[in-house]
Amino acid sequence: MKLNYKRTFFIGLAFLSISAFWQMYDNIIPLILQNTFGLGETLTGALMAADNVLALFLLPIFGALSDRLETGFGKRMPFITAGTILAVMFMLVLPVADRGRNLMLFIVALFALLVSMGLYRSPAVALMPDLTPNKLRSKGNAVINLMGAVGGVYTLIMIKFLVGKGDRPDYMPLFASVAALMAVSVGVLIITIKEKKVKEKVAEEVREYEEREGVIAMSEDREEQAKESGKHAMPSEVKRSMIFLLASIFFWFTAYNAVTTAFSRYTKVVWHLEGGGFADCLMVATVAAIISYIPIGNIASRAGRKKTIMGGVVLMSLCYFAAIFAGAYHPVINIAFALIGIGWAAINVNSYPMIVEMSKGCDIGKFTGTYYTFSMTAQIFTPVLSGFLLEKVSYRTLFPYALAFSLLALVTMTQVHHGDARPDKKKSMLEHFDVDD
Repeated sequence: MKLNYKRTFFIGLAFLSISAFWQMYDNIIPLILQNTFGLGETLTGALMAADNVLALFLLPIFGALSDRLETGFGKRMPFITAGTILAVMFMLVLPVADRGRNLMLFIVALFALLVSMGLYRSPAVALMPDLTPNKLRSKGNAVINLMGAVGGVYTLIMIKFLVGKGDRPDYMPLFASVAALMAVSVGVLIITIKEKKVKEKVAEEVREYEEREGVIAMSEDREEQAKESGKHAMPSEVKRSMIFLLASIFFWFTAYNAVTTAFSRYTKVVWHLEGGGFADCLMVATVAAIISYIPIGNIASRAGRKKTIMGGVVLMSLCYFAAIFAGAYHPVINIAFALIGIGWAAINVNSYPMIVEMSKGCDIGKFTGTYYTFSMTAQIFTPVLSGFLLEKVSYRTLFPYALAFSLLALVTMTQVHHGDARPDKKKSMLEHFDVDD
């Protein structure tokens, strides 16, 4: 049975639009809050953490609602369509509020925009497994992740060419370009993917495949139920490793998210970069991560997941340390960001599978939720704390801050002694892109 790449490409357009938006949100919203409305770093950090706070509540709610909804339009598509329309509308209000220095309008529109994105984020992610046979979901997720990366790179390119110099450039061209991508992407998705029909077609394809291959074993659902019935308490030594791995996840997300959230402001204040010049570094890191997925998968299959993760943490720590001494932008900095991208890929490709490995025979779903709770909590905590240091001490605290938490992650990872099974060699090159980030 083969993955329908064309269909998966169209399904992935929703995730492409989401990734394009968040790339813009993380880099541009802090600049507007600070340069247009004069907010301090601490308050800016608190507002930047609002999306993660809302996500803790909205993603499970709308995900569950889309599970239960049944319409002629499908289960997920109504949320994706409505969420995109609302997000595009509220997104275009932000540059208008920026032009008029209307803080109240900006905050209200920003809150409505984040709720709109929360409306369709979970349904959009759930659409691929809904419309892809179980055995092909790894490859399907790889396609989705690649398309998300394309969306992020698109926004970085738009930032580079559409954001002018000065403290208050006109952001309308940038916002309009991202809104247009979102509208076109989801529009094409709506036209090409008729959710209910595709779901019926996939079910028929699975039945034909099983009949053709003479499948007589119990269904995957029953296999899963059998596994679930054998759940048992996690051994204390494994639980200890799980706790230290979750701590590591918190620490490296705290370090990395501080840099990504504050980087556009840091480059302006410390490196004196104007306009969208900062996008080059982020683009290099993103592309390097994409390119490194396959080599990292091969390394992990030989050295093990723990050593690969620790190598990634060491690589990022060295780059954070080197960035402390960079007083101005130099092209060599792009090399450091390429290494950061590689290090981040090494962490993300292997950390979630270690969680799954340790929770086998227990409650995998529970610990999957715990993984995302720790990563998201870090992304709520770090913009506020790092923002406070930027405001009250100095912008120069950014990379020492990232280095400190990265080293803490390295220390806690040394105490992880389980979940380090070497992953099987991937059946196809594409499966190396199947990561849970």
